Parts: sequence; structure tokens; C-alpha cells
Amino acid sequence: MNKFDTGDDSGVKSFFVKGCIIIAVAVVFLFIGSMFTIGMVSVINRVSPSDLLKGKKAEQQEQQTQKEKVQESEKEKPAQGESVQGNTELPGLEEKKVGRVVTLEGFDDAISSVVEEAKPSVVNIRVKIKQKDVFGDEQLIEGLGSGVIYTEDGYIITNNHVAGEAVELLVTLYDGSQYPAELVGADKNTDVAVIKINAENLKAARFTSIENAKVGEIAIAIGSPFGLNQTVTMGVISAKGRDIAVSSDTLPMVDLIQTDAAINQGNSGGPLINSAGQVIGINNLIYSPSGANAGIGFAIPSDTAVNIAGQIIKYGKARLPFIGIEMGENKTDIAGVYIQGVMKRYPAEEAGLKEGDIIVEFGGTEVKTPYELLAQILRHNVGDVIQLRVYREGSYLMLSIELIESPVIENTK
Repeated sequence: MNKFDTGDDSGVKSFFVKGCIIIAVAVVFLFIGSMFTIGMVSVINRVSPSDLLKGKKAEQQEQQTQKEKVQESEKEKPAQGESVQGNTELPGLEEKKVGRVVTLEGFDDAISSVVEEAKPSVVNIRVKIKQKDVFGDEQLIEGLGSGVIYTEDGYIITNNHVAGEAVELLVTLYDGSQYPAELVGADKNTDVAVIKINAENLKAARFTSIENAKVGEIAIAIGSPFGLNQTVTMGVISAKGRDIAVSSDTLPMVDLIQTDAAINQGNSGGPLINSAGQVIGINNLIYSPSGANAGIGFAIPSDTAVNIAGQIIKYGKARLPFIGIEMGENKTDIAGVYIQGVMKRYPAEEAGLKEGDIIVEFGGTEVKTPYELLAQILRHNVGDVIQLRVYREGSYLMLSIELIESPVIENTK
């Protein structure tokens, strides 16, 4: 019995020892295989095995850090329906400064705030104009338009086609108070007019250059379409620098702002503002092939409107600058305004311009068409000395020219 027991115990021990040896060999081969794999990967990636192992650990730490950041940001997100406070910028729906998304409610609040700030500077204008009927008899015709307060002491900018021929003017302010107005002056070539009411401490609008505006930015029109005071429509700046020939007895309308903000009869003379509440243009034209009121809207750029208004206030009329050239078709490869002729004894001749010259810059601004040159001229005043960059016979030269008042164009009504 004891012999039998001794034999069985020896067999079990032998089997156990063999099993341990097999496991140990497997572990050794696994370790060697792992080292071989790490070695191959490090050779392929051209890094040492130790750096490879550190990189894995760093990656795990980075993943953990990112996970913690996501969890933290989820805690900071506003609840559904809660707006982000303190955001008044409107470059888009994403607020880049703090990395949060502005809700539609926040967007609405921002637009409403801008409109409420601008509205007190917008007025309704009712006019009476003398017209002859089919029998030749004069009668008073009523019309309406809009305007924007330019100065605190009562100067208001509007359109020439609103107030230029009026014999009576009545201005209604934002608060409903009414004032009779007088025409200070008007210019049919730029469609700008200035009227004056006897009032003080008015809220003057804030103006900014159209050069600061970009196509695609928000554009808001405020005015009195069909006599409905303080009507607000919103769209975008669809284009800049549009040119339209309105009639044969006036200069073409140049450098206009195109917008899809709805502009109707009665909006004329009112402001087109940006998302900061600044005036970028004075609404003046509607293009509608169907004949309906709503169509493509156009506005006089603020630069031109303010410059012409300043001239009217100072001189009682617009003094349009003039240089004395005849412009022709440019058939050359040089982008610019081709001079077909130079008028004698006028600034162009005195400055040294010649037939065949090409004006490529006016006052530091590139000009490629006659309309673009006219737009730049209208932004300046009589007496200004402007630097011209001119292409002549294979080379460029700089010339100085002093602007004079146009002796050819009838400036006022």
C-alpha cells in the first residue's frame, strides 16, 4: 500500500514540474516576441523603444485630459432655451472668444438692441409738391419719404427725389412729435438733399465708411414704406460699387450699395445700417422688373452722402469736383481709366495729363472704370489736391491735381 502511494506521488510531481517548465518557456517566448515587435515598430518609426513606450503613455494621458475637458464643458453649457449673456457681436452664430454658441434668442436680442438704438435717428417726411395736371393747372400733390438725423441741431439727410421739389415739408420724429422743415439744398446728380427743422438735442445717427463694410454682412433698412413709420427690414449687403444710369440729364448713380433688405416706396431717404447700428448708406432706389414695389434695393454710400450733405450745409448746394478730361474705352492691357481727351485750361491739363494716359489710381485708390473714377471724385471736395498714378508709354508716374467746381454740370434743382 505504501509502495503504491509512493509511486503515484512521484508521477504527479513529475507532471507538475513539466507543466511549470512549459509555462516558463511560453512566457520567455512571449517576452522575446514582444521585444521583437517593439523593436520592429521603433525601427519603422525611427524612435527608440523607450521613447515609443513613453509616447503610448502620453497618448493615454492626453486622451484622459480631453475626456475631462469635454465633461467640464458639458457642465458649463447653458440649459435648453437659456441665452448666452453679454454677447453683442454678430459675426456669426459662434462666439469665438469663449467658444460658446449664441442661441437664436441671443441673436434676436442683439438685432433688436441695434434697431432700438438707431430708430430715434430716423424720421418720417411728408411733402407737398406742385404739379400740373393734364389741363395745365397747378395742384399740390402729397408724397412721403424718410430721412436720417445728421446733427443734433436739426439737419436731416434725405433724397433729392423726396424733398428737392417740395413746397411744404413736415417731419415726424420717433416720439411722434412733428416739425415743419425747410429745404437747405438738394443735388439731383447724387440724389442727396438736406432739410432743417427747428429742434435741439436730437439723436444724431452714427455714420461709418462703406469701405468698412463687406459683402454678405447684415444690412438693416429703417423707414416709412407706404407711410408706416419706423418699419424695419433686414437682409445683407448683396454687392458694392453698383452703377446705374437714371436719366440722360444727370450723372449716373455710382458706387451704390445693393441689398436684399426690403425697400419700398417711402423708404427713400432712410438709413441702411450695419450690425453695429452705424449708417452705411441712404436708401434711394428700387429695381423691380415686375413693377412690384419689393425688388432689389440700392443705397447711396455713406461716404458720398455725408460729403455732399456737408457741402449743402456749408454752401447751400453741392459743389461737385471736376478735373476736365474726356474718358474713352480702354483697349489696352493696363487696367485703368483711358483718357481720350484733355480740356484746355482745366486741372487735368495743368497737372500734365495727356491724351492716351491711363489713370490707375486716384488718391491712392485703384480705379478701373470711368464710374469708379467718378465715385472717387465725388468723395472729395473742391480745392482738394489729389495724387494720381498714371500709366504712360510703358512707365508709371505720379501727378498732383487740384479739384475745381464743375462749370458744366447743373448741380442743384
